[in-house]
Amino acid sequence: MKIILASASPRRKELLKLIYDDFEIRPSDADEALPSDLAVDKAAEFLACLKAESVEKGSDELIIGCDTVVVTDNKILGKPKDRSDCFDMLKMLSGRRHCVYTGVCIRYNNAVISFTEKTEVEFHELSDDEIAGYMDTGEPFDKAGGYGIQGKGALLVRGICGDYFNVVGLPVSALARKIDEMLKK
Repeated sequence: MKIILASASPRRKELLKLIYDDFEIRPSDADEALPSDLAVDKAAEFLACLKAESVEKGSDELIIGCDTVVVTDNKILGKPKDRSDCFDMLKMLSGRRHCVYTGVCIRYNNAVISFTEKTEVEFHELSDDEIAGYMDTGEPFDKAGGYGIQGKGALLVRGICGDYFNVVGLPVSALARKIDEMLKK
């Protein structure tokens, strides 16, 4: 069996190494437009399935598609478009609790399993200078919600409830268990 990660994310690649030594990266080119009536807690799983279905699947290949969204006030915060957008996102998260949802879709032979993992993250109250200083690191601009908990973004976080790796972008424990479950069927 060949493992395929349908993502170009360097963070997901590193996390998948906790489960598998040998796998192939095959980034998805799926259109990530969401239906307007889709609930925010379903968005990540919907996108993960689009990604898993969009990559070319050969025989005996297990495809893993993933997507992570940050949600606050029932609003999805994607990757910031620019510095101003990033500032607004971090200001919105400051001193508050938000949810990080990572959706995962696994395809193998004719079977498909998909799930969503949720982690709550609480931020410290952040000053404008703290936000500007964090943005000056360059770290937040390629990450959903405008922060990376695995880097300097950890300094913004008061605490989490749930899977840390889910916030980074891949809930490795849940993924390993779901793959085991799929392969035993």
